[in-house]
Amino acid sequence: MKKKEISRRDFLKGLAAGAASMAVLGVLEGAENSAGTEPAAAADAAAGAAETAAEPTVAVTGAPAAEAAEAVADAAKAAEGLSFTPGTYTATAKGIGSDVKVEMTFDETSITAVKIDASGETPDIGGKIAPDMETAILNAQSANVDAVSGATVTSDAIKKAAADCISQASGQEVVIEEKEEAAGDWLGEAPEIADSDIAETVDTDVLVVGVGTGGWPTLMTLAEEGVKALAIEKRETPTGIREDIGAIGSRLQQETIKTYPEQEIDKMEALQELVRYSSGYIDSDLAKVWINESAETVDWLTDIFEGSGKYFMSHEGGIGNVDDPGRDKAYSTGHSPHKKEEFADDASVTTNSVFTEYIESQPGDVTIRCQCELVRLIQDDAGKVIGAIAKDTAKDAYVKINVAKAVIMCSGGYATNTDMLKALQPETLNMKVNYTLGSTCDGSGIKAMLWAGAALDPIHSSMMFNRCCVKPDETAGYKTTGKWFWFGEQPFLKVNLNGKRFCNESGPYEFMLHSMVMQPGHTYVDVFDANNEKYCEQFDEVGCCRLFAFPNGAASNMPYSFVWSKIEELIEAGYVQKADTLEELAEKLKIPVDNFVASVKRYNELCAKGVDEDYGKEKHRMTPVDTAPFYGVRTCAWHLTTLNGCRINTDMQVIREDGTAIEGLYATGDATGGMFATTYPNLMTGLACGRTMTFGRRAAKNVAKL
Repeated sequence: MKKKEISRRDFLKGLAAGAASMAVLGVLEGAENSAGTEPAAAADAAAGAAETAAEPTVAVTGAPAAEAAEAVADAAKAAEGLSFTPGTYTATAKGIGSDVKVEMTFDETSITAVKIDASGETPDIGGKIAPDMETAILNAQSANVDAVSGATVTSDAIKKAAADCISQASGQEVVIEEKEEAAGDWLGEAPEIADSDIAETVDTDVLVVGVGTGGWPTLMTLAEEGVKALAIEKRETPTGIREDIGAIGSRLQQETIKTYPEQEIDKMEALQELVRYSSGYIDSDLAKVWINESAETVDWLTDIFEGSGKYFMSHEGGIGNVDDPGRDKAYSTGHSPHKKEEFADDASVTTNSVFTEYIESQPGDVTIRCQCELVRLIQDDAGKVIGAIAKDTAKDAYVKINVAKAVIMCSGGYATNTDMLKALQPETLNMKVNYTLGSTCDGSGIKAMLWAGAALDPIHSSMMFNRCCVKPDETAGYKTTGKWFWFGEQPFLKVNLNGKRFCNESGPYEFMLHSMVMQPGHTYVDVFDANNEKYCEQFDEVGCCRLFAFPNGAASNMPYSFVWSKIEELIEAGYVQKADTLEELAEKLKIPVDNFVASVKRYNELCAKGVDEDYGKEKHRMTPVDTAPFYGVRTCAWHLTTLNGCRINTDMQVIREDGTAIEGLYATGDATGGMFATTYPNLMTGLACGRTMTFGRRAAKNVAKL
């Protein structure tokens, strides 16, 4: 029977899917580099944990008899007269980290059972939505159902596979059409929770919302200060920390400077750099808090890590080629914890376990409660924050939390909230592709602070790395799912989809991405040849993209050998293209052959001259593409986190539009603003993480004095 196309309107709602943990920029929880140990297994866990995590196949979800009867009645309308060949049908569709599988059973007139396997998706996000989607599809008798909030990519894959099953059973093509909605009222009104709906009341001195890069140092400091504190975390377990921690003037940094005096950082110069990167949209006094106090924070963390006997801290001592400096100056601000060799294979030893042990050793009374998410803050008649309403998601029950001192928000940004991104930074949606690693934060903490009267940053920005790739028939955009491509920051030749070079490939990651936005498809192509290993070492990169040991001996986050092994996997998967000729490479990449060959020829001529007459790239990074085999891949943005949030003062108090503080409300990290705008200054390695930890520690000290 010839298939008839039936159009189904699908209105995307809720949040775009996020990723597992920010910690991959250094080394993930339980997958840290160890002294003298090749970190291939650790990095592999970092790159692929979210893609390979498995859960039991979800059981079939049925509907109560009354609901089923109503659903079948509605199905007569929804199905537009469809009838089915009884049986069980299966289909798959590409999710954010796996192929999602849907199995559906039909009788002559209805869907009778739905079984979904999304176990390969991000465990705490798409990997847990199968039961909800099974119920929704069965009750609606249609694939045209709402996405689960926070897991749009996985939801869309499920709907696509379900539509395929319906098509097979009916013999008619069921297509889910996407209707792009403009950003609506992303803020909305604060939820009203009746007293009768409160199942539990808890009293504490301090409430910390979110346990991750900001929450851990906040809690450790509160424990030191002898404070009674409750932390709520909506995930099933606390997240790890970002493990590139930026600071100026740490003990480890001072040791490096004794041998490499050129790495010393002038604090006023650093401040001016931050002002320039943000085009002036910055609170300079707030930036000075990080500049002046970050060393103490990193020294404190170093003592905690090394005091555990399980970790050591290293300073990433490198600022690039000082004899051939480029347009953009680098600063050796990064610090990373590494497992000692004897604990390299011990999965129970993590940064979280070290922090937990430290908290337990201090005089404070600190409790961490997971699967408990913030709903709204509570204020008295004068506007002081005196508590919060949270939801215990495991029990599906509301909890009222009364605080004697303050609430400290460590709740992160809004990277997975598509509505907020559409409204506040739509350009980010054009640059990014979906991938399993990155922030999982949905902006709920920011919204709660705004409902309480907080001011929002006037200019919005994100942290993005050019380390995701797509297939040759795909382009950038938040509806595309890509793969991890750590090689992307290496300053090889890059051309647009017309095959033409278009900018200086060397510099801050986002400069490359912002230039990409000006090009067709918001996508470009990385090009390199058989000599790429030699060139990667010659590039003398800094920060987390460096693939070889730093000049002071500190290990790189990822070694070249591991990164190349992942590229070989991308070749096998059809992302990175390999060819014996430039013409063949262009054809595989689906870009104009003549333009591409001419661009490579021109670039090679400039490399031979040692002068980039077109865009001004440094001489030591002008490496030719002249030795087969040749490689190319379409590259896009990996969106890690948003960097704007609610305004705070230098005491870490959340402030209103008029600059007055909201009493009882403090914040740190990506939930806050004032530090970044337009571009993240990634050549100050670990700046965002160092800011978050420094501010969290400062907030905790100030609250402890109340």
